[in-house]
Amino acid sequence: MIYDPERETLERGGLRELQRERLSALAGYVYERVGMYRERFDEAGVRPAQIRSLDDLRRLPFTRKSDLRDHYPFGLFAVPRDEIVRIHGSSGTTGTPTVVGYTQADLDLFAELNARSLAMLGAEPGMMLHNAFGYGLFTGGLGFHYGGERLGMTVVPVSGGMTERQLLLIMDLRPDVLACTPSYALTLAQEFASRGIGPDEISLRYAAVGAEPWSEQMRAEIDRGLGVRTSNTYGLSEVIGPGVSGECSEERNGSHIHEDHFLPEVVDPESGEQLPEGEVGVLVLTTLTKQALPLVRYWTGDLASLCSEPCSCGRTLARMSAIRGRTDDMLIIRGVNVFPTQVEDVLGRVHELSPHYQLIVSRERTMDELEVRTEASDDFFRSVGIDVLSDDAIAADHTVGALRERVSGLIKDTIGCSMKVSIVAPGSVPRSEGGKLSRVLDTRPRG
Repeated sequence: MIYDPERETLERGGLRELQRERLSALAGYVYERVGMYRERFDEAGVRPAQIRSLDDLRRLPFTRKSDLRDHYPFGLFAVPRDEIVRIHGSSGTTGTPTVVGYTQADLDLFAELNARSLAMLGAEPGMMLHNAFGYGLFTGGLGFHYGGERLGMTVVPVSGGMTERQLLLIMDLRPDVLACTPSYALTLAQEFASRGIGPDEISLRYAAVGAEPWSEQMRAEIDRGLGVRTSNTYGLSEVIGPGVSGECSEERNGSHIHEDHFLPEVVDPESGEQLPEGEVGVLVLTTLTKQALPLVRYWTGDLASLCSEPCSCGRTLARMSAIRGRTDDMLIIRGVNVFPTQVEDVLGRVHELSPHYQLIVSRERTMDELEVRTEASDDFFRSVGIDVLSDDAIAADHTVGALRERVSGLIKDTIGCSMKVSIVAPGSVPRSEGGKLSRVLDTRPRG
């Protein structure tokens, strides 16, 4: 199902013209209404009337998350405070939240784009949505809630956590679609399995997952464990929340960006220069139609590539690749750049391991060290005859040792960095309880 065929299948030339018109209008809008952009444009020697083509986009300044924090809470709003009908936000490592405002038109757009994304993954009017994204300042829960209602679905607003209740409601209410983080979808799949409930007994047909990086191996685990087709959804609180892009169920090979509302670029992380299609760089988004918090060339920090080749689903919207990592998640270990998703990809190739892992960063004297704690599967421990799943018993087993060496070698050969590998018992690595799951534990001293 295509929710809005007129826009989602617009011929590329017509789409580019629509983007050009909206970009030109946006330049005048932010220059008139947002002091920071007026100053930035003046510093760059750019006047709104000079933004006449999409190529002129590169003349405009980048906006970064630090700009939102520096103008906290309402300094980047383009409308009076009394026109704001909802506030969302997210907190960062500094403890200062980024505050996002919505006019009524922004909320209508928010619902519309999430309805589009849900339809992309296979949802239809009349289906039931089990929404396990968190509600509150986090945009995920309410974004999918109103998107589901806009599409004509029945929405169950479960929110995150309370896994026993989630399992009960899924079995009793028989929903068709699940929305949550990928790590929590995996948690639900494993909790069903531990109770002897197979995928053929679960009503779910589709899963929309996002808000954290995940791999194809994790997709396969979720598909198999819940009996669903799992598709990616992508968004950022600062840009609008979920609804920036979504995967179609036909290909599940990159997420279609709603380009009539968000103008995407991929740029070099160092120079900021635009990169051609297919090359991986930092994803940069310009909001073309938002009223309350318009953003020009927002530096997401997410590493991805773009593709505008035709898709079998019929949509002409460009696709962004899966996120390859975040510039602020990158670890530098002995001079090698390491992203958690790279480690996850390697672990996913070892069938004796479960999908659960944690990276522990420490410092020995002046050198940083990285330990990978990963769980072996129940079947593996049964096959080698380990009955007492203590750390000492596992570490002493020769078969576990051989597996540990194999995983270590794969990581070294694939990523180019030596890491300590610890194989632990099932259930030892932290699980998601509905929110975003942190894969990295940094124990290095601060300061």
